[in-house]
Amino acid sequence: MDRRAFIGGAAAAALGPTAAYAQMPATARRVGLLMTTTPTAAAHIVVAFADGLRELGHVEGKNVLFEYRWAAGDRERFAEMAADLVRQHVDVLVASSQAAALAAQRATRTIPIVMVNATDPVEAGLVASLAQPGANVTGLSQQLTREIRAKQLQLLKEALPKMSRVAVLHSVATTVGLREYEAAGQTLELRIQVVEIRSRNDLESAFAAMDRDRIDALLAPADPFLFTERQRVAELAREHRLAGMYSTREYAEAGGLMSYAARLSEQFRRAAIFVDKILRGASPATLPVEAPSQYELVINLKTAKALGLTITPSLLQRADQVIE
Repeated sequence: MDRRAFIGGAAAAALGPTAAYAQMPATARRVGLLMTTTPTAAAHIVVAFADGLRELGHVEGKNVLFEYRWAAGDRERFAEMAADLVRQHVDVLVASSQAAALAAQRATRTIPIVMVNATDPVEAGLVASLAQPGANVTGLSQQLTREIRAKQLQLLKEALPKMSRVAVLHSVATTVGLREYEAAGQTLELRIQVVEIRSRNDLESAFAAMDRDRIDALLAPADPFLFTERQRVAELAREHRLAGMYSTREYAEAGGLMSYAARLSEQFRRAAIFVDKILRGASPATLPVEAPSQYELVINLKTAKALGLTITPSLLQRADQVIE
């Protein structure tokens, strides 16, 4: 699929049905996608989802209609958008974060919901248990467990053995456990400092504050707002000569130093399997929630050289991908 064509189509679909959709058979199934970011930021992710559905026989424009709603990193928009998708009588609703899934759950207790990247769906009340969700929500849980967050800090310290102060970026959209980063930091003798970011306008001042506080490195958790602004975050990190560990590979591809996480596009491809089962009659109440089984370390060697860092051969050998 041509990505530019996809982005244009996604944006148009977010505003209303296209002429092609108006000509679709009445039997076409409707899939609502409540997305946390923007069409541009998430283009490759939704392409992976659409490809996954196509492989299972659900082709957009032929027998399935996608209804996109894009929150552009503003979680306050989820309630309105979820309610709108319910009014559209979608057959299944895909929610791209825990906050989006909660908004969808509040909007409907009957339409099946497939969540992706939910931080802790049991604690949040989205499902009764991972093995038996029990209601209308199922899907994939958050990739960043306590152990993975500790691993991120450990890998960052391997890249910067002398670091002692790490800033964790935090926006209003952040749902990961900051206390768990602090606990992992204590084990590694690191001081963790939370840096609040409320809007794009706060990014430059936040990095200036990190300079003043003599921060050695930064960590960006899974966060819809930061993901949307990942290009700018990576640029500012390089400008301020800050090494960073990021929670998706997209940051490393944008110029961040390194990432350790499950591949987000693969999670959306897996979400297509849940949607397929539901469209074929399965109940979300009995579809077990999946957790990622594979994590990948991506190192941007070009950024490391720009920051004057020497990544050890042992760390490079463990990388799943080295960007040069």
